Amino acid sequence: MPKTTRPTDAQVAAAEEQILEQSKRIDFYLTEYSVESLAHKMRAEELVVPQYQREFTWEKERKSKFIESLLMGLPIPFLFFWEMEDGRLEIVDGSQRLRTIEEFILGGLRLGDLEVLTRVSRFTFDDLPQSRQRKTGNRSIRGIVLNEHADEQARFDMFERINTGSKNANQAEIRRGVLSGPYMALVIELAQSEPFVGMAPVSDKRKAEREREELVARFFAYGDGLSGYRDRPAQFVFNHTRQMNEAFSKDPSLEQAYRDRFNQTISFVDQTFPYGFRKTPQGKATPRARFEAIAIGSWLALQERPGLTPQPVTEWLDSPEFKAVTGSDGANAVARLRERMSFVKRKLLGI
Repeated sequence: MPKTTRPTDAQVAAAEEQILEQSKRIDFYLTEYSVESLAHKMRAEELVVPQYQREFTWEKERKSKFIESLLMGLPIPFLFFWEMEDGRLEIVDGSQRLRTIEEFILGGLRLGDLEVLTRVSRFTFDDLPQSRQRKTGNRSIRGIVLNEHADEQARFDMFERINTGSKNANQAEIRRGVLSGPYMALVIELAQSEPFVGMAPVSDKRKAEREREELVARFFAYGDGLSGYRDRPAQFVFNHTRQMNEAFSKDPSLEQAYRDRFNQTISFVDQTFPYGFRKTPQGKATPRARFEAIAIGSWLALQERPGLTPQPVTEWLDSPEFKAVTGSDGANAVARLRERMSFVKRKLLGI
């Protein structure tokens, strides 16, 4: 059995230094609320549901099961919040539970068929005896608040880690919630523009997850250069979005420049690639690696040769070489990313 090499004293010291540095970014406190106060805070919009979570709504069966758990006194998971500048709390995790509590306590939610508390099936909160209403309203739920002093990267880490298992929010949705600003607004606008929507088909599920916003954000982030890219697209695109929000605020003319870049590239792709970003004429999906190869490869070619004339290409789109560079194996490794963008650029320039 091979012997495991222990880290050196210098490596241990470096690791401890990194832990301390990252810990400084996390500033939070614990809190506790009664169910009744949570319902009223939701009604008064003191607890804010971020834009990217608003489309996700529990069905009646799941709401009923949660209220049944609440009535039975079962443990309720922690709520997570971010403290906004105005003192309100943005909900990081728990919006469905909180919305269901408000709807049951104040909104007349009528329960469905319950599995355990069968005699409470079809009840509203007002149908319960006063004593049970008070006991339910007095029950407390604990929360963790990441306060306003925590930086944006800390918020991103919190969003990402909480949602890794539940899949309630993906990277495009997280950026919407954390990084609102002029650049982010442009990404959202362009993701809904024609002919891009027609050239980049996505499923209804992917559309709800804002897949086209992810594609546009990657187009700009990778097109601006891969300096600092460490095979982690989420963090790279997040950092680029934050930087560009600041840049757009300082220089508003950048907005039109980036809009022109995107529209020029999409127009070129539309005239050059017969299927747009699809694999086939009837394709109903836009593979990310294929999009990155075509979109950013085209932009790089246009940068090097601004007068490049669009000419329909088909001969290498189905070639083993192109399939290899746009394959999924190691797709996010920087070498593979450079390879697929460079491949399309060289083909378009004839080199």
